[in-house]
Amino acid sequence: AGAYTDLGATRDDAAGEPYDKVAKMMGLGYPGGRAIDQLAQAGNPRAIRFPRTKIKSSAYEFSFSGIKTAVWHYLKSLGEAASRERPADIAASFQEAIAEMLVGPTIKAARAQGIGRIVLSGGVAANSRLRSRMKEDADASGLSVFYPAPKFCTDNGAMIALAGYHWLKRGRRDDFRLNADPDLTL
Repeated sequence: AGAYTDLGATRDDAAGEPYDKVAKMMGLGYPGGRAIDQLAQAGNPRAIRFPRTKIKSSAYEFSFSGIKTAVWHYLKSLGEAASRERPADIAASFQEAIAEMLVGPTIKAARAQGIGRIVLSGGVAANSRLRSRMKEDADASGLSVFYPAPKFCTDNGAMIALAGYHWLKRGRRDDFRLNADPDLTL
């Protein structure tokens, strides 16, 4: 604990953010991950080709703000009544794009680093398409994939608490003047 090598990260939003925003745009409520995943089961993941953002300067980095905008423009172009006609296809196509953006760089990073195991965590790790796509691509690359049961895939609060616990064990202490820092390193 405490010894990490940062291979890549998101440039903007966490992977769960677009699920919540797209679900809201589609009137599915909050949080959106489960609703999108369930709706996508009845949809065609190839019905709509939403963009897959690739960061040219780093093969292992992610960006999710563009897909939210693309879905918004797509929904707006359909109009309110038309967007209700194919919500499952929209959800499945959106979900496929997110899975592809996460899986490709992860597999590439694992292979380049000689890492044989991939662990999915956090809320998005509950997503059925991400799990199946990661397993398919990992199997094809000779890698193993691990993830907790969906009921344990919550936001990363537990991971942050565990990191704090290890820092505490090492003697790190802060007083009440400590402020929230979204960019604090683990």
